[in-house]
Order: sequence, then structure tokens, then C-alpha cells
Amino acid sequence: MVARIDPCHPDALRSLLNDRLSPARVAELEAHLDGCPACRQSLDQLAGGSRWSSAVRVYLGGVTDPKSGPELAEEPLDFLAPSDDPGSIGRVGPYEVKGLLGRGGNGVVLKAFDAGLNRFVAVKVIASVLAGSGAARKRFAREAQAAAAVVHEHVVAVHAVHEAAGLPYLVMEYICGQSLQDRIDHDGPLELREILRIGMQTAAGLAAAHAQGLVHRDIKPANILLENGVERVKITDFGLARAVADATLTQSGVITGTPHYMAPEQARGDAIDHRADLFSLGSTLYAMCTGHPPFRADTPLAVLRRVTDDTPRPARETNSDLPEWLEAILGKLLAKDPAARFQTAAEVADLLEKCLAHIQQPLSVPMPSVPGVVTPRRRWRLWRGVAAGLVVLAVAIALVWFPRDTAPKPDPQRQHDDTTVTTGVATPESNIPPSSAAVKRADVIDEELASVRSQAAMLEQAVTAGAVGTTADVIDKEIKRANAAAHTLELELTQTRTRK
Repeated sequence: MVARIDPCHPDALRSLLNDRLSPARVAELEAHLDGCPACRQSLDQLAGGSRWSSAVRVYLGGVTDPKSGPELAEEPLDFLAPSDDPGSIGRVGPYEVKGLLGRGGNGVVLKAFDAGLNRFVAVKVIASVLAGSGAARKRFAREAQAAAAVVHEHVVAVHAVHEAAGLPYLVMEYICGQSLQDRIDHDGPLELREILRIGMQTAAGLAAAHAQGLVHRDIKPANILLENGVERVKITDFGLARAVADATLTQSGVITGTPHYMAPEQARGDAIDHRADLFSLGSTLYAMCTGHPPFRADTPLAVLRRVTDDTPRPARETNSDLPEWLEAILGKLLAKDPAARFQTAAEVADLLEKCLAHIQQPLSVPMPSVPGVVTPRRRWRLWRGVAAGLVVLAVAIALVWFPRDTAPKPDPQRQHDDTTVTTGVATPESNIPPSSAAVKRADVIDEELASVRSQAAMLEQAVTAGAVGTTADVIDKEIKRANAAAHTLELELTQTRTRK
């Protein structure tokens, strides 16, 4: 009989980290971790040490850990080489390191000075737990080279890829400013113009990356930097997310990305494409609208379940100032099925740009068409079609029924005078019934009128429900057909009345 290890025992957690458990046992431990905060904390410590996990929480959470104090900032970085510059804390290759910008599960971010080009740069050094994997190191270099190919004003530029003390690192553009996460934490929900501007610039940066075949996979407010002064968007952390995903020592039960912002297919571990970034962009827009991500729960696994299964609370219930069309854009970006989302980041950037232009100049720039929303201009066009249809109905009804009911009765005297004898039978010409063609046309126009009534009712229901479709085009065609039929019938009835 094989003895079972207590789920709370460190050996069980170490086996989970080292991927030495069967799938059934992994599922059992994950369920246990979902409800055991103590084990989750122990797992964090085993994965990287208490001080490292504390630094990760501080960096990812955007808040200062009250227990760490100055010790966190003064923690030595063993891979740094000594420096002769008194203003530096060490060197990474040829770069003088001036300070620590942040820490995360992927590595550390340093502020450094490039003496050769007389500029500050940001240096990202991969975490040692990832650097130990040959596959992770190769993937890191390959993805870093791909990220360096993305030259765009809204993507942090990658200048070089090097290695120091056995650790690969990226040399990137240094952005002086705050992250979008810091902005949301400080200000709460943003104003509509800011939401559209930041969303538009983020989508434009993603479009440039996607054009290079690169999927970010970790779009979230913490990875969107706002440059001081102009608050221009700069997307960061390309490449590192790829390195984490392909590490051979990836921990069981850990999914690449941030649970609150990842796409459902990403949360399930399925194959993903650029549309996963669009879902994450939608979650980021939602956070800008409400001050928090769309999916929240007490544990990461619970968040992932909500991402895959639940529909987020409408943003307008939290922020009533949001327009209906922005809610529709969020809904399309956050569709569970990638095929139901916007299909390209360029499409999203273009739509948000047009929406922003309308907000800034509502009198001169029309509101663009937003899927699922009837704009005031579109609503007026639909109602105008309904009104035109009703007018045609009234005219056609008058043409069909009024002449038939008010036609003058035959004069008996004239009937006698105009009698002609044909085979001994008297037939008054003025009492000749309408031609069979006129009768048939009357039946046809009745059918046309019924069709117009039906289409008008359908259009009115569509407008009331806020739906958008081809109903207006259909009713326009029906109106033209009914009008033509009424004109033809009018001529035939006129000829019938004047026959002698």
C-alpha cells in the first residue's frame, strides 16, 4: 500500500513544482490549493524564496509591501559586476546600473546609463529560475529579436540582447512615467477621452506587433506605460511572456499571463493567436472604465474559471457615465469565442480613433457605426424609412379603395340611349365592368400593401430593440415596389372610369 503525502506537506508542493505528479494528483493538489491560503503561500516561497515572492507581489500589485521596508530595495543583485562610478550600483555589460525599477516573476528591471550613446536605458534581466532552462534561454533570445523588429511609437523599443553572468538580458528604451495600473490605482475610472485615447494607442501598438507575427499574451494595465508629459502609450514586456511559456520547468498549474486579463482560450491552455491579445485589451479597457478588471475572485484558479465561464457585469452598471456604444465595444472584445471578437487590432484602433474624434468634435465628425448599436443618425434614418413606408401605405390605400367606392352610378336615361343591340341583348357601355387586368392588379397591390405593413412593423421592432441589420434597405425596396404598383393601378382605374 502506497502512503499518500499530506497535501499541506512541503514534499507534495515540491513534487508539484518539479512536475513529478500524475495528472490526477496534480488536479487534486490544485483543488486543495484553491482553498488553502497557507499552502499557496508555501508554494510561492518554495518557487523562489520568501523575499523573492514578496518582491513579485510588490511589483505586480503596484503597492509597497509594509513588511519589506527598505530591505527590498537594498537587496543585492548578485549578477551585477562592480562599477567605478560612485553613482552606480553595479554594471551589466557596458551599462552602468543606476537603480532598480521593478521586479516580477520574469526577472528584474534596471535603470541603466548607456555611455556610448549618452542615454538612459531599461535593462531586463531574465530570472535565474528561467535562465536554467536551455529552451527558455533560446526562446527568450528569439522572441527578443522578434520584439526588436517591432518599430512603433506605441511599443517600447528593444535595442539589444546580451548576456551577463550567465543571465540573458534585454536593453530597451527607457520610459520615464507611470504604468496604466498606477494611474488606475491613483485615479480610479478614467474619463471617456482618456479611455479612448489609451485604448486606441494600445491597439495601434498591438497591430504593429501582430504584423510581425508576435502575440504579446500578457496585455494588462501594468504592461502599458504612460510617458510623462504627453502620456503617450508604450507597450512593454514583449518576449518575456514567451520565454516563461516555453520554459521546460514551467510549474504545473501555472498558466502564462495574468489571470484577470487573459483570454478564455489562454486560460484553458488551448492554442492562441493575436485575438487573445484583443480579449486582454478588452479587459484593460474595462478596468479603465470601472477601476477594476472584469473578472475577480479570491484565488487565481477561481478567476480563471470566471474568465472561461462567466459574463462580466456590464461596465455601465458600475460607471453610468459610459455611453452605450462603448459598452458594445467592450462586449465584442470580451466575447468568449475568438471568431465573435473584432478580428484585428488595427480594426479596433481605427474604431476607437473615430469615436474619439466624434467626442472631441461632435458637430463636425459623425459617430462611426459600432456593431450592435443604433447611433442617433442611424436611428433617424430607420425612423425616416418607417415614416416613408407609412405615407406610401396611406396613398396606396386611397388609390385602391377610394375610386372603387365613389365611382358615379350609371344614369338610367343615358343607359337607355346608349343601348346597343347585339344578338338581341341590350348592353350599356357605361356599365362595362373593370378589366380583369385591373382586378388582378388590385389583388397584386393588396399583397404589396400587406408586405409593406409587415416590413414596417419589423423595422419598428428592430429600432425599438436597438438592433442593426438590413431592414432599412428591405423596406426601401418594398416602398418603391408598392409605389410603382399603385401608379399602375391608378392608370388602369382611370382608364376604366373614362371608357365609353
